[in-house]
Formats: sequence, structure tokens, C-alpha cells
Amino acid sequence: MDEAAVRDRLRTVEDPELGDDIVSLGLVNELSVEGDEVDVDLALGAPYSPTETDIAGEVRELLIEEGLEPNLSASIPDRDATSSEEQVLPGVKNVIAVASGKGGVGKSTVAVNLAAGLSELGARVGLFDADVYGPNVPRMFDADEPPMATEDETLVPPEKYGVKLMSMAFLTGEDDPVIWRGPMVHKVITQLTEDVEWGALDYLVIDLPPGTGDTQLTMLQTMPVTGAVIVTTPQDVALDDARKGLEMFAKHDTVVLGIAENMSTFACPDCGGEHDIFGSGGGEEFAETHNMPFLGAIPLDPTVREGGDGGKPTVLADEGAAGDAFRTITENVANNTGIVHRRGVSETTQRRSPAPDR
Repeated sequence: MDEAAVRDRLRTVEDPELGDDIVSLGLVNELSVEGDEVDVDLALGAPYSPTETDIAGEVRELLIEEGLEPNLSASIPDRDATSSEEQVLPGVKNVIAVASGKGGVGKSTVAVNLAAGLSELGARVGLFDADVYGPNVPRMFDADEPPMATEDETLVPPEKYGVKLMSMAFLTGEDDPVIWRGPMVHKVITQLTEDVEWGALDYLVIDLPPGTGDTQLTMLQTMPVTGAVIVTTPQDVALDDARKGLEMFAKHDTVVLGIAENMSTFACPDCGGEHDIFGSGGGEEFAETHNMPFLGAIPLDPTVREGGDGGKPTVLADEGAAGDAFRTITENVANNTGIVHRRGVSETTQRRSPAPDR
């Protein structure tokens, strides 16, 4: 088969989320045929996303059925076209910010489980604890090993459960309060971003502090954020603050990957009943109202607290409703990250395509 025939066969592979075939969408970057070997570079930007894994698998199977030996790779042209000198984090494919409009809704818990969940899928992951006033990611990962310093005065982050970690908690005393004003926050955030040897990562998850203050603005202005996850509880007070977070990301043209509802229904182990302690369905209704994806609901479950205090994220548990919920959210975040990239490539392809003759 020549290149034209292979490309034509690839038109039978559909993107289930964008609703067209991968050739028409512009998701086949490069294709070459030499004998029985076929090299195909696909515009897939969310490693280990279930949807993108399925697309690549379908391409591979189709080519094997044609008697060909496929060599698949993946890249996003627009991102890769930027020189490494111009990129803040040149080795990081996706930066995912986890935010909440108010404290106490379990934002850090979601960030920790998202990072661990992505690593469990097979991705290369980093977790940046940017909640400088209340950094607790090291405790939630049971990580007490501080970062190592290189001769160039950069920091090598410690690793736990396959996740590279960086937090202000590593650099201050255990009980030392962090009292900083805006310019100091900007400086430390910049240093903990640019002076850390993150290496090659598929995802860098950022645990933002609650609210819409200096740290959030610094991140959005200086880092290539792929998308944001907003965490809320079902209750109206939390939803009101989640709306502020949504507006903040909109003002900075940051894609919101979805809404995660924490502290949902409590299943009582003693009576067997279910109790909506913080209300019911508020997060899903909020997502629907604002035309945002709903990532999933995490039950109010003691295992979540135990996982955080014990330093083993609940998403790593073999079974249980809370672990399943975190796994669902992780897969949805990865899938939605892929949609952002593929839609961007498709829109660029459509703009570049010549107008049809009239």
C-alpha cells in the first residue's frame, strides 16, 4: 500500500468525542510507508487518556490487518513548534491546575488523587503544591524526603508513587507559618516552577490555594496551563465560590476541564442508608448550568480521610466507591485534556483548508 491508500484506510477511524474521522480532523500529522513498515504520527496530546489509547489502538489494529507493521508516535504540532527557550516548562506536555473558590472542599485531596491516578495509568507525572500558605501535599503522600540541590542550584524533586513532588513544605519548618505578601508569593512560585528539574512529564498537576488571589494570577500569567479542574461540594455556599473560580479562568482564557464534586452522598456503614450531608447533585447541576463537563462525584467516605492522613491516595486502593470515583475523575480529566488538544488541531486544520469551489 502507498501513502494515499493508507491515509484513505485511516478515514475509517473515528474520534468518538469530536464526531469525525481522524484524517478529516487533521489528526494524522505525518505518514510514511517503506515496504511493509508504516510510520504514523498522530495529533494526540493526552498520554494514557482512555479515548486516545483506544484511537491509537484502533489505528494499530487496522494497519496490522492490512499486513503492515505500524510504528506510531504522537505529538501536538502547535506546542512542538515553540522553541524550548520560549517555554516555561519545555519538558511538560500538560499543566493541569486544580482550584476551588473556597477552602475546605477537598481541593488538595482531589489534586493528590488525580496525580496518583494519572501515574497509576502509566503517565509521567509531577505534582506542584502551590498552596504556599497551607502546603500539605507531602503529608498526603507520606513524603518526608526533601528535594536535592544540584551544582547549578536547581532542585531535584523527590518521588513517591511514581509522582515527582514539589512543595513549600519541603523548604520550611514543619510548624513555621508562611506569611508573605503578593510580590514574595510571585517570586517563590516562579522559583519553584523554573528552578525545579521536572524533566519530561506527561502531566504536571498544580494544587492551587483556594480563592482567586495572587498565587492563582501568577500561575495563569506565567505558566502554560492546559486546563483547570474546579472542586466544589454540593452545598450552595461552595457553589457560589466555585462560580468565582470559573470567572477567573474565563478572564484568562483558561479552559476548564470540568467540575469535580467532593463530599457527596455518605453511605452509612451502620444503618445502611445514604445521607446527603452537604446536599445532593449541586456540582453536577452547576456544571450543566455553565455548560461545563461534570467529572464525577466523590462520596463522603472515611477512607478518603484515612488515605490523606496515612499518605496513600485513595485512588490507589484496589476497591471501594471512593477509589472508583477518583479513577473515574482521573480518566475524565485525561480524556478532556485530549479533547482540548485535538479540537485545537482540528480547528487549525479547518482554518488552513482552502475554501471549496463554488
